[in-house]
Amino acid sequence: MHPLTWAVDHPWPTASITAAALAITAATAWAAARALRRITWPPLAVLIAGTGALVCTAYSGDTSWRFAGERLGMHDSTERAVMFGAGELALLACAVMARANKAATTTDTAAGSAGVPGILVWVITGVQVIPCYATSGIVGGTVRAIIGPVMAGLLWHLAMGLEIRVVRPDALSTGLPAMIGRELRERMLSRLGLATRDRTAEQITRDRWTCRAVDLAARLAHRPTGWAWYTARLERRLSRAVGLAQVGAHPQQRHALLQLLSARLHSTALPALDLPTPWEMREPASPPRPAPVVAYEQLRQMQPLDAVLAAASAHPDLGPDELRQVLLDHGVIVSETQVSIGLRASASAHPRALHSASAAAQNLFAVHAKWDGTDVGEPPDEEPDADCEDAEDADADRALLPAARLIDADHRARHERPAGLRALQTGMRIGQARAQRMRALLDQEVTP
Repeated sequence: MHPLTWAVDHPWPTASITAAALAITAATAWAAARALRRITWPPLAVLIAGTGALVCTAYSGDTSWRFAGERLGMHDSTERAVMFGAGELALLACAVMARANKAATTTDTAAGSAGVPGILVWVITGVQVIPCYATSGIVGGTVRAIIGPVMAGLLWHLAMGLEIRVVRPDALSTGLPAMIGRELRERMLSRLGLATRDRTAEQITRDRWTCRAVDLAARLAHRPTGWAWYTARLERRLSRAVGLAQVGAHPQQRHALLQLLSARLHSTALPALDLPTPWEMREPASPPRPAPVVAYEQLRQMQPLDAVLAAASAHPDLGPDELRQVLLDHGVIVSETQVSIGLRASASAHPRALHSASAAAQNLFAVHAKWDGTDVGEPPDEEPDADCEDAEDADADRALLPAARLIDADHRARHERPAGLRALQTGMRIGQARAQRMRALLDQEVTP
């Protein structure tokens, strides 16, 4: 039975089938539209380049079809249809693999490399040029070669890297041809004197003539004697170069000219320079330390009584109060009792215990003394009290108070609590009794 007759005789089944077919078609179209929207399409320029590459590849395929029948003896249509497009298919496969390799090796600063597939694209392109000339001669072969395999290779190359250039404009290509091209471009710019960028044409001209003036001045300085015409010629050329360099109107240009000329004229002094060998390992020389710093450290490391003896030997004309002030200036905390004991010990044991410099050139902050470690013995008139540094001395306590404030402030900054007796004893080199008095004075300052 005819389908139209059946549809007329059975309207309801026909309507149901038609509605189902329309529903399936609409669902398929909707699913296809959603799938197309999910696809991340390359930029329009990449699509156009890819389309042009496909057309040029088809143009090259026509040349391969003719070449397979005329030169390769493939007269069977089936054989020719299977074999003629091997080169074009290989070119397309290498182009796709090169694009994938380039995308995989791309970073924020590098555009990636096409790798071996990218090289094979150009190898296949070069081989495909042969059928063009074999089929159509010189003129027709040139047209077929340029529009066919050559344009296909170029467009595939652009399609491979153009997408990455759009996404990352600052990325540099790491392929071998790109690296060679950049190197040749930089060398050519350097050869032309354009290596320094961001210069105006006027500045480039001034720099060129400045270098020319330096060269002429150096030649004039080493001119042979007796050649008046040669000297006059160099002077004229030098005058012209200096004028074109405009060194008189631009101080920076004049400074550059003088610096370059100075280096050029004294270049013969380079071989005579006494330079250290780079193969010898040398310790860096430490700078000499000032004498007051050395004296300060030596006195701080001594016991209070030994420091008094050393200072008294260096300053024999100072009284007890002045000597004590000198020691306080050098960071040595001593009391009046210690100073008096030290002065008496120094008067009795000076010839065999101390060796010091003359006090004529000494000042307040330069005590130069050496202690040989010999025991000075006991003073003849008075036995020193073993606990003399902790004797009640209000003046000494007030003199020590600034140092105690520094130690207490440092301890509060580090441990968030006031400095204890042990910290005061260690930092100020005093006994426990004096440390207790200093702690009491500090607490009185804190208490309102």
